[in-house]
Amino acid sequence: MLPSRLTALLPVLRSLSDALACGEFSWCSANPMGLNPGAKAALAKTCPMTLATDPGFFRLLTESYARLLRERLTLAGADAAWLYRDAPFAVLAHSTEDDPKFIYANRAAQLCFDYTWDEFMSLPSRLSAEAPEQAERQALLDEVSRHGFMTGYRGVRVAKSGRRFIIEDGIVWELRDRDGKRHGQAATFTSWRNL
Repeated sequence: MLPSRLTALLPVLRSLSDALACGEFSWCSANPMGLNPGAKAALAKTCPMTLATDPGFFRLLTESYARLLRERLTLAGADAAWLYRDAPFAVLAHSTEDDPKFIYANRAAQLCFDYTWDEFMSLPSRLSAEAPEQAERQALLDEVSRHGFMTGYRGVRVAKSGRRFIIEDGIVWELRDRDGKRHGQAATFTSWRNL
């Protein structure tokens, strides 16, 4: 029998183990676990590619931001892995569906909202705000659809635990590729505080 302190850590260790198996924490993207090609191919079947560190999605996020705001989202030389794992600011994105679901949430956003990647990816983005705040949130998203982006956003959000916090100085923008095709909306913020 394990001591209670270790038992409490088991879910975290399992999650870390799963992430390592899928290469999420890789420090060598070519072959993060030193696997032979057959084992790596088997893992690819059980660990599908996500947008978390996808270079194409990183380009969509950063290029659409730069086109609309005329500034960079990240420092020069930053890549998808840095934005997902190490960025000191939150970045989220949702789909174009009628009731959009999150399609991206970096580690900073996951820590802020208390959701894992998998939990975020199944969450309708409207649930990031409490019911009384959802109309205000929708008005913001409609404004972004019309004008391409909005800066200086401030709003109350709710974490998975029910903890309420306020986002300050947020930026929300349309995710459009070079051809103008719409892929959803994204948001970033560097400042938040609990209420």
